[in-house]
Amino acid sequence: MLQYLLRRLVTAIPVMLLVSLMSFAVIWLVPGDPAAAFLDASATQEQIARVREELGLNRPLWEQMVQWYGRVLTGDLGQSILLHRSVMDALLERLPITLSLAGLALVLAALMGISAGIYAAMHRGQVADRTVMTASLMGLSMPDFWLGLVLIVVFAVGLGWLPSGGFVSPSESLLGWLRTMALPAITLALVQTGFIARMTRSAMLDVLHQDFIRTADAKGLRHSFVVLRHGLPNALLPILTVLGIIAGSLLGGAVVVEQVFSLPGVGRLIIGAIMSRDFPVIQGGLLFLAAIYVLINLFVDLLYAAVDPRVRL
Repeated sequence: MLQYLLRRLVTAIPVMLLVSLMSFAVIWLVPGDPAAAFLDASATQEQIARVREELGLNRPLWEQMVQWYGRVLTGDLGQSILLHRSVMDALLERLPITLSLAGLALVLAALMGISAGIYAAMHRGQVADRTVMTASLMGLSMPDFWLGLVLIVVFAVGLGWLPSGGFVSPSESLLGWLRTMALPAITLALVQTGFIARMTRSAMLDVLHQDFIRTADAKGLRHSFVVLRHGLPNALLPILTVLGIIAGSLLGGAVVVEQVFSLPGVGRLIIGAIMSRDFPVIQGGLLFLAAIYVLINLFVDLLYAAVDPRVRL
């Protein structure tokens, strides 16, 4: 297992190097002078030159890149121009909100998607199967920001059951936290549930036609017990693959959903930085989320090895 873990860590290094290079290139890909973005239209050339010097933009590109990698390797993502504080501190302060949103959405999507996929596989070709697959296709077709607005109109404005935005810390009120996170988490979960359901159905259909399933059925065991006890564990690998991909997608979806529901997470911080041209926050935020995505995929790889020992070989 240790050798397998080391191999996965080694393969993650080039990915992080490429992502850090792309994060560094963000400041050069955006049109216009980055230094002028921090000043108003009446700024003089002397003021712009002073800002460029403060940001280090007047140095050669290779020198800026070396300094960028040097800071990243020490955990220093720079200083936010507008917040006047460390980018890492700002990200870590908002990270629990984003992770709790993505984690809650992943749990909801997994529970609904796996259950729906198993149910559809057990009723293949019947009305229940077609209903589940149609609903999953509809879920995959809905943009998360549009679905979030619909849920706000129905459950916040129309019925008044849940708040339309804001955030309550779980340390202040666990119920208040659940109420503020309910609509954002459901928004993210519903969009991904269809993907999980379709993959679960496909994986379960492959397993349910195996000889050991027919043998268990022939012994007189209850079919639902056979499906859950023997079928589901053998169909977990493709489902885990989907869950790993979705976990990363939820981090990206949180960027939009946090803006819709006014959640003060990492996504909203990055959106605000893009609007105000706070390039250190943009660079650091992209690299930070990419690192979390790589760690999630590494965790999924370890789950592969735990579920199926053949993966370690």
